[in-house]
Amino acid sequence: MSGETRDAILRPEALERLAQVADVQPALLVTDFGADDPAQRSALQHTEALFTGWGCPPLTADALSAMPRLRTVVHAAGSVKHHITQDVWDRGITVSTAATANALPVAEYTVAAILFANKHILESARVYRETKSRVNLLRAFPSIGNYRRTVGIVGASRIGRRVAELLRPFDLRLLVHDPYLDEESARALGAELTSLDALVAQSDVVTVHAPELPQTRHLFDAGRLALMRDGATLVNTARGSLIDTDALVKELVTGRLNAVLDHTEPEVLPADSPLYDLPNVLLTPHIAGSQGGELHRLADAAVDELERYAHGLPFAHAVDPRTLHQQA
Repeated sequence: MSGETRDAILRPEALERLAQVADVQPALLVTDFGADDPAQRSALQHTEALFTGWGCPPLTADALSAMPRLRTVVHAAGSVKHHITQDVWDRGITVSTAATANALPVAEYTVAAILFANKHILESARVYRETKSRVNLLRAFPSIGNYRRTVGIVGASRIGRRVAELLRPFDLRLLVHDPYLDEESARALGAELTSLDALVAQSDVVTVHAPELPQTRHLFDAGRLALMRDGATLVNTARGSLIDTDALVKELVTGRLNAVLDHTEPEVLPADSPLYDLPNVLLTPHIAGSQGGELHRLADAAVDELERYAHGLPFAHAVDPRTLHQQA
């Protein structure tokens, strides 16, 4: 992992737990498997498990050749697609991820965004700020509130499922779309399975949790955005590529739709993008995922997995190479 990642996630308590189940060298940080470093080469020759995080270089055949005893990779972050290659699977190396732990803060952010969106927080705050006087809410926002609103969840991913779970206590109608989900599984989530276009057309809030795949690029194009109800809100905590940014901007500048965007394409918008200043847009800097103290949850989850491995138990959050193409 990168030095910045190590310093952020591996607090002393996590290192102590690591030392109880593994012969670990905390001072040895590998950021380049091909580095000309005798100490690193010697350590890698005897390595059975890699504890990885953001910034881990790809585990190519050349990298793996330096680790003849490697049996498992425990990733203290979400997606493993950046460093787990086909060579890893070909060697029979097992892989675990803390993606489930990383899904929790994203789901929490999403639920907050949904509840705020239905309460018209952006609009009411703007009106209050501009008038600096009592606001006639019944007149200004007759449709305000969360009671029996319809929320559409696009993607029954770890995050999408957690969002559905967190929304259960509220009086909301939940719709879900996922090409790999059946009706029984949707009902178990407390949601109705429907087509994507039907979900978009019926929802007061649409929240996106699909993976970034070739077939999901611009999943929300001009045509699909046009299906959204007037006044509806689009929440995106998934990858920015799932939404056609130009098409979304055209809708948002008219004021017809609202948006809460934690991811955009490009990830950092140009300085002249109207999305920074539109009153109907809440734009955040990729903050929904694990940040600050939440990073310690990722380390704890990864150490839990390493403890299971050390005791000969199967991983609780193993990565299945057969379904990895469906995931972020």
